[in-house]
Amino acid sequence: MSKSFYNLIDNEVSQIVEDNLFKSERLIATPQQASIKLIDGKDVLNFCANDYLGLANNQLVKKAAAESLEDDGFGMASVRFICGTNNVHRELEKKLSEFLGYEDSILYVACFDANGGLFEPLFGKEDAIISDSLNHASIIDGIRLCKAERYRYQHSDMSSLEQCLQQAKENKARHIVIATDGVFSMDGTYAKLDQICELAEKYDALVMVDDCHATGFVGKNGKGTPEHFGVEGKVDILTGTLGKALGGASGGFICAKENVVQLLKQRSRPYLFSNALSPSIVKATLQALEIVENEPDRRARIKENTLYFREKMNELGFTLKGESHPITPVMLGDAEIAQKMSAALLEKGLYAVGFFYPVVPKGQARIRLQLTSEHTKNQLDKAIEIFEEVGKSLKVI
Repeated sequence: MSKSFYNLIDNEVSQIVEDNLFKSERLIATPQQASIKLIDGKDVLNFCANDYLGLANNQLVKKAAAESLEDDGFGMASVRFICGTNNVHRELEKKLSEFLGYEDSILYVACFDANGGLFEPLFGKEDAIISDSLNHASIIDGIRLCKAERYRYQHSDMSSLEQCLQQAKENKARHIVIATDGVFSMDGTYAKLDQICELAEKYDALVMVDDCHATGFVGKNGKGTPEHFGVEGKVDILTGTLGKALGGASGGFICAKENVVQLLKQRSRPYLFSNALSPSIVKATLQALEIVENEPDRRARIKENTLYFREKMNELGFTLKGESHPITPVMLGDAEIAQKMSAALLEKGLYAVGFFYPVVPKGQARIRLQLTSEHTKNQLDKAIEIFEEVGKSLKVI
């Protein structure tokens, strides 16, 4: 045992607490939904889940998962290439690729693994990867594992992106890929995907998009940011999650051309060395996709709820980030204020978590809210009322 090591860890944790950056976990005692009960019995409105379409506790989704437990067992107890591929894994891969407009797809246990296992098998030191400065940590980590030349453009700045493209061309990069989130999860803003695709075409670059906060509910048919911007067929590689709008459990995927998927199945380390997804999650996701295709009213409701909530919060004088996306960050700046507001909101029956460094840059602390299709008008109004009361008491508004 190294006492100096454990002393160092103690000091580090103590410093996090002293800096008001310590993140505590709250225990939930009910299924995920718009109104939940905490372990202490308190009923609260939930405004911070990724359950955009309300499918995490949907009866049909749960039934599909339960039936799979009986038919397919609890888990595969193997990686895919040994004996971990059930017929439903391929069924979901085909369904995802068809729904999103690709030749094929590959499943991972999480989208973090999908992004982490994407770049290294496909790109080498002769290539260049150009990444938005606010990309998700999983994209950043995936790029770090790759030997390609790295470039970073200023967030959503197309002039900065073009400069990186020109530099990569001048440096004789073999292949160039632009990597971006479709929706930036901390800000609720969209990548300028139409302009990115234009620049990619101009400079003969590939486009990679992480669409975790869009698949299932963004775009006319829920096909995400490429559909939203009318650039279907121009995004070469699309990554996404099954753990948000598509049921909220776990699982990720990559959609691409068939030969790209084939190579990933041979070389992508998180895929090769992780257990296959539980069949119950796979079958539940198939059911969730069916709901997405057959119940467009859920997308209509989430859009209506988002616009209404944002309008009312703006009228109260809160500073919001984002556009028309259900991710609605209430900007506060100071981490201590964010924690105080989160605690006060919870006391009054509203579950909303403060985000601060290192999740967001220092000085940009916020309460990140997320609207769903299942929030009722009464719940929205109650949340707005609570925010007004707490905002005034903390002199935020």
